[in-house]
Amino acid sequence: MAFSLAMIILLGLLFNQLFTKMKLPGLLGMLVLGVLIGPYGLDWLDESILLISGDLRKIALIVILIRAGFGINRDTLNKIGIPALKLSCIPGIFEGLTVMLVGGYLLGISRVEAGMLGFILAAVSPAVIVPSMLSFIERGKGEEKGIPTLILAGASVDDVVAITIFSSFVGMYGGQNINFIRQLLNIPLSIVIGIALGAVLSILLLYIFNHFHIRNTKKVLMILASAIILTGLEDILNDTVPIAALLGVMVIGFVILEKKEALAKELSNKFNKIWVFAEIILFVLVGAQVNIYLAAETGWIGLVIIAIGLMARSFGVYLSLLGTNLSTKERGFCVVAYIPKATVQAAIGAVPLSIGAPAGEMILALAVLAIVVTAPIGAIAIKVTGERVLEEKL
Repeated sequence: MAFSLAMIILLGLLFNQLFTKMKLPGLLGMLVLGVLIGPYGLDWLDESILLISGDLRKIALIVILIRAGFGINRDTLNKIGIPALKLSCIPGIFEGLTVMLVGGYLLGISRVEAGMLGFILAAVSPAVIVPSMLSFIERGKGEEKGIPTLILAGASVDDVVAITIFSSFVGMYGGQNINFIRQLLNIPLSIVIGIALGAVLSILLLYIFNHFHIRNTKKVLMILASAIILTGLEDILNDTVPIAALLGVMVIGFVILEKKEALAKELSNKFNKIWVFAEIILFVLVGAQVNIYLAAETGWIGLVIIAIGLMARSFGVYLSLLGTNLSTKERGFCVVAYIPKATVQAAIGAVPLSIGAPAGEMILALAVLAIVVTAPIGAIAIKVTGERVLEEKL
């Protein structure tokens, strides 16, 4: 495993640099590398690192979400409140329901299986979106209107909505007595609980930092460990108490920034250094999950379903931004920013297959195809349109 890790780091740095030189997002290079050296490519990675791939990707995602929390200030959050709330649910529900209807018709699968497919594809990828938005925030691009923060906030909850509805369809397939309305009501409940737990953890950490002399490096480790525990609670309690853990992780950074801004900036710099390593691990291992042969099996029907779903999502994004002060080009950027899919599809794409759904392999293939198509296109589109459309803060 140590050799595989060394190879991931060295080649990851190389591919990141190569793609950056070609004016392409570095993360795209790392995704491509993951596909090349993964089990469906050259198969250079040790099986042991693939077994813990999910945990490594989660830790890397936690690092970037904590960084995101440190990058969100209250004034900007107040400015984008209602539009962010709309973006967190309307586009995803539009896409999920559209894919459910179109996919069910074109693939000839049951309504419940089509529902599982719809809300697997409906989730956007924080792994792709968050680093891009943080880059814009750090350079002050689009911050006059809070556009990157708007997308950050919406994307972090979008996954909660998609996964909750997906879980309902999984329960229906298993014959469980699922109350769909209750499941929908769990969405705001999970958000509230996630925010509350994140706030409690951050206040507890600040109390410890204020009363004990602790080096900043150790503070970073304590924050990271606390965030991992929070996501662990979600896994343990999800059947009984819904928790939007990833949102709670962002809240930790946000609260520390609000209470102790100087400390937050110091800790953010530390997390920036950790991200150099975590970024490589995250994107290479996400790429390693992609079975390009399975993706190819879906053919043009798969591409049509994904494209129609994205059109429905784009309409939902545009609808969510009505009444805001964003220009047409800025709204177009927001539409583009919600294209990438990777993290959730890699995590839950195989669930229908694991529970014995007849269309499980087809659903997994479409989930993989969505990653292959939307992650690179979305990453490139975000970089190109963001640089052209977002104005630097004066």
